[in-house]
Amino acid sequence: MHDQQPELKKELKTRHITMISLGGVIGAGLFIGSGTLISTAGPGSIISYAFAGLLVILVMRMLGEMSTANPSSGSFATYAREALGPWAGYTIGWLYWFFWVIVIAVEAIAGATIIQYWFPSLPSWSVSLILTFLLTLTNIFSVKSFGEFEYWFSLIKVVSLGLFLILGGAIICGFIPGVESPGTSNLLDRGGFLPNGLSSIFLGVTVVMFSFMGTEIVATAAGESPHPEKAIISATNTVIYRILLFYLGSILILVTVLPWDSSSLMKSPFVSLLEIVNIPAAAQVMNFILLTAVLSCLNSGLYTSSRMLFSMAQKGDAPKLFLKVNRKGIPFNAIIGCTIISYISV
Repeated sequence: MHDQQPELKKELKTRHITMISLGGVIGAGLFIGSGTLISTAGPGSIISYAFAGLLVILVMRMLGEMSTANPSSGSFATYAREALGPWAGYTIGWLYWFFWVIVIAVEAIAGATIIQYWFPSLPSWSVSLILTFLLTLTNIFSVKSFGEFEYWFSLIKVVSLGLFLILGGAIICGFIPGVESPGTSNLLDRGGFLPNGLSSIFLGVTVVMFSFMGTEIVATAAGESPHPEKAIISATNTVIYRILLFYLGSILILVTVLPWDSSSLMKSPFVSLLEIVNIPAAAQVMNFILLTAVLSCLNSGLYTSSRMLFSMAQKGDAPKLFLKVNRKGIPFNAIIGCTIISYISV
């Protein structure tokens, strides 16, 4: 008779998963990477985001159907194993795990760089390790604490982006006194809509895809929800609106308000837009929002990589020691293992 497999506690509420799905699509890549893309593809970067967004929508619809039928913390690695065989689950699981443990380190370093803006004397490596350690604690405490932190991180991102969209729309419509509306001049008068040709759009897609990483976390989180079907249906049905509003809306406003060949885009297009309307401490405000986005990604990275490692251990694709679950129903060894690897990466 086989030993009963350890189970994860199903403590994530629908509001947690809804906000994780909303915030998961808003990564630091949107706030930082969008400037690089706009300077490469010009106003045509809207098409890059639209094309990448279409791929994400198709993937999320399919993943949503599979997650509703069979909720699993192993997400698509589990489905690949069932459909294509053990080799597919093994390969996809380890590749996905490797991606996220490296991202944990990348986001920790990015967070340290942002904090150095306020405290320049602090060494980058120590701040990176402290940030990773603190968010490891929230993940170890309970899945509910992870969900709660991610809920508030995501809420800050969603509200900030919503206010940004309103502000950008007001500039374009000429509603802000003392700020002249650019009209369509930045879209059409600086070398046209595609100043660097059609190929720049497809080059842009490779940059954009990194920004969209995180949309799939909701499928993993559903495995720890008492009502996975309800949570997944809600999240996947709204993915198209989230991408249209947050990504395409933001990029449309940026390329309309700011000249695509402006050097200020490489600094931070969002800061540049705030400076146009003379918002005091624009860089400070943006840095706080960026830190929130980075910590959200770091938090999600620890969660997702540990759940993938736990799921692979269940299938025999990873060492059995990662199956250990503490009394709060958390894969303790898997979280610690991911944290150690990210420490080495930092």
